Amino acid sequence: MRGVVVGVLVVLAASSGLLLGLLIAGYELPIGDQIAVIYMDGYLITEDVPSGWGVASSEAIAKAIRQAVDDGSVRAIVLRVNSPGGSIAASEEIRAEVMRARQAGKPVVASMGSVAASGAYHVASACDYIMCSNATLTGGVGVLWVFEDRSGYYDDEGIQFFIAKSGELKDMGTDTRPLTEEERAYAQEVVSSLFEKFISDVQSERNLTQEATNYISDGRVLTGIEALELGLVDGTGGLFDAIDKAAELAGISEYGIRYMEKPSITRLLLGAQHNETQIRETLRHVGVGWVVSTI
Repeated sequence: MRGVVVGVLVVLAASSGLLLGLLIAGYELPIGDQIAVIYMDGYLITEDVPSGWGVASSEAIAKAIRQAVDDGSVRAIVLRVNSPGGSIAASEEIRAEVMRARQAGKPVVASMGSVAASGAYHVASACDYIMCSNATLTGGVGVLWVFEDRSGYYDDEGIQFFIAKSGELKDMGTDTRPLTEEERAYAQEVVSSLFEKFISDVQSERNLTQEATNYISDGRVLTGIEALELGLVDGTGGLFDAIDKAAELAGISEYGIRYMEKPSITRLLLGAQHNETQIRETLRHVGVGWVVSTI
């Protein structure tokens, strides 16, 4: 009997420790109908990097959205956006999962924080409803591809390169030489093609007038007030206003809130498979000719 009691106490202690760990990490136990709040916080990348280093991993966010969609207790999703944009591939992956959630009958509301621009706005435009504050910086609709030329430095240092390549454009984007005129034209073609899809997605999802579309096509950043006037967002309010709106769209009045992908020190310490050096190395390669970016 004594052994049984000790065993029960051990199980209870272990369960309590697990519960405490989950609560510290930002999780809440599902009770009844739930609104899932998923954080998209930081520069958008496709790499598997834990939230909290100033980057938002499309892999982790897409997984969180799928989990919310597949969970019967989750009735709606709030995507908490605080991002300047980033990799086009990352925004496309997250956007696809937002569309999947909507097709599954789960409303998705975007709640914009300080900034939700470029690729982050591309993601938000796919949501059923977008809410921001008056001071939110959003818009920034556009595509950027940056190339770095260090050939002058290499010449000064007496560094020479021999590059064997299988095709004329294979070494395009290396920092050992400037782009040729043909490569510049090709890069512009790629950027223009990606931009056409970006602006088309925004225009169709937001039902923008041609005048509004032309106005934002130069990549300008807008305040929340301007975005509301142009039809880029649906209303103003904070996170909990967005949660209330999500509940309204889901047709529920009583609900719990489940936070997912929320940046925290616990996620950094326990959830990271990368160290800080690896993460900084990842960021160093973003937007310098290696990745076509929306920022």
